[in-house]
Amino acid sequence: MSSEIDSSTLLSRASQLIDLARKAGADAADAVVVRSRSQSVSVRLGKVEGTEFSESDDFSLRVFIGKRVASVSANPGFDLQALAERAVAMARVSPEDPFACLADEASLAKSYPDLQLFDATEVSSEMLREAALAAEAAALAVKGVTNSSGAGASAGMGGLVLATSHGFAGSYMGSRFGHSVSVIAGEGTGMERDYDFDTRLYYAELDDPADIGRRAGERVVKRINPRQVPTGKNVTVIFDPRIARGFVGHIAGAINGAAVARKTSFLRDRMGQQVLKSGLSITDDPLIVRGPASRPFDGEGVSGERLVMIEDGVLKHWFLSTSTGRELGLQTNGRGVRGGTAVSPSSTNLALEPGDISPEELIRSVGNGFYVTELIGHGVNMITGEYSRGATGFWTENGELTFPVSEVTIASNLKDMFMRLTPANDIDRKFGVAAPTFAIEGMTLAGQ
Repeated sequence: MSSEIDSSTLLSRASQLIDLARKAGADAADAVVVRSRSQSVSVRLGKVEGTEFSESDDFSLRVFIGKRVASVSANPGFDLQALAERAVAMARVSPEDPFACLADEASLAKSYPDLQLFDATEVSSEMLREAALAAEAAALAVKGVTNSSGAGASAGMGGLVLATSHGFAGSYMGSRFGHSVSVIAGEGTGMERDYDFDTRLYYAELDDPADIGRRAGERVVKRINPRQVPTGKNVTVIFDPRIARGFVGHIAGAINGAAVARKTSFLRDRMGQQVLKSGLSITDDPLIVRGPASRPFDGEGVSGERLVMIEDGVLKHWFLSTSTGRELGLQTNGRGVRGGTAVSPSSTNLALEPGDISPEELIRSVGNGFYVTELIGHGVNMITGEYSRGATGFWTENGELTFPVSEVTIASNLKDMFMRLTPANDIDRKFGVAAPTFAIEGMTLAGQ
């Protein structure tokens, strides 16, 4: 991966686009360039299966005429004036949108900290190949592993260049490196598959590929010869951290201002009320140095700050962009994200804050229950909160993991699950959504 690329040329082009849009009749405008560079190598059974390189600078221009708005996108090399004139022409015939606008000038970032998001380490294709091969070899060396689904290594960078007609101009870049492997244990209909991976902003902080491979191999071997368990209506389910992160994503979706405005969140009427067990908090912080989802400003040029979204179990904030905030009668909190030509709210470094006990102590406290390591399907209704997912994992007896379990379904309602959640203390903040191991009481398990 090449070293960080100077963004001054892109900022200049974005500013030119805005000037041309204003001359063509726009009342206001902003221009964005989403930059990405990546390379990856994939291997399987000791041989390289693919090597990929990609790079792009995707431009988008958003223009406002009164309450009308239009957006257009283009790749490098486009005619600036033609693009600006086309956007303005589209805006003139667009329906009015009472909420679309630029962020208030007072909320724009005037300065922002260096969050150390970019690592200029040069990673060659050969280094990626060797890492992928090492991860796979370590996984295949684990006794009981019978085949490989492949391994990979990647290096890339991405970032945002933003200019607005009311004076904002800024850019940032972030790097990303990753190693992953997926392997198989068992034979025929008894085959099981599992994986492990690591991803970091800084290359030197990546887990050793051999450690990743060994963990993947050990995980999959433990899954051989799973059983079903009897159906139960009051089962305590323990969520492995990588499954827990996905569950916290459901919380993020439920407190997203866009879902609240559309009335598609089951928490839409719960602001200021208790939605998690007392003592639990959900935080979101875009300004963590070297944070996996950190950013000095959002997709509208607004600096966010650390927010306790849910504090001591009580819902305190929605994720808001400018337009979503206006629709709800609120101010943006710097969570706007550019998605193509649109801006929508999203989380940054989101965390379910940990509890005080170790995962081992949590499992012992449960006694008999179900430890989930994988979920299947998409049985989550964010309007009602109904939750039903296929699951695999391990049965716990007397506070110890015993035999593997598969082909069961766990079900409840997210409202109830949030209020019955008990976290351990093993949070890993290297992911954009972070969560410790946690247990949820009173779930229904459909098995034999």
